[in-house]
Amino acid sequence: MSTRLPRILIAEDDPQSAELFDAYLAGMDYDIQTAADGDETLRKVHEWQPDLILLDVMMPKISGFEVCKRIKSNPALSGIVVMMVTALDQPSDIDRAVDAGTNDFLTKPINKADLLVRVRAALKARQHQAQLDQALAYIDGVQTQP
Repeated sequence: MSTRLPRILIAEDDPQSAELFDAYLAGMDYDIQTAADGDETLRKVHEWQPDLILLDVMMPKISGFEVCKRIKSNPALSGIVVMMVTALDQPSDIDRAVDAGTNDFLTKPINKADLLVRVRAALKARQHQAQLDQALAYIDGVQTQP
């Protein structure tokens, strides 16, 4: 992550909401792509390997809950930070998001400052985790050498 801009995938079927998220993140040093349904989201996750996904829950083809479950159940993708974004605000919805493996849950309408703070914190945590994983892999490699 340190040799490239952090990648954010905005998975949102409503073009106005996707534009709003993109505008909120404009001017930040992020590489941003969008996806308009669950299938496209999963395809882009595999092809592009984003660092963070702003994932709408109510998506065509495959729901955000199911997309999140698939990402988090795949060891090669499970480190991607998933922030579920939805107009749903019932405790049962939050429970479903947590059960799906989400890292965070944002309720629409989104507050710009809240979004930016959470995105920055999530990307920083992801960067630290990547550095830790790299250090542990190095230590493991040193210990296994004859």
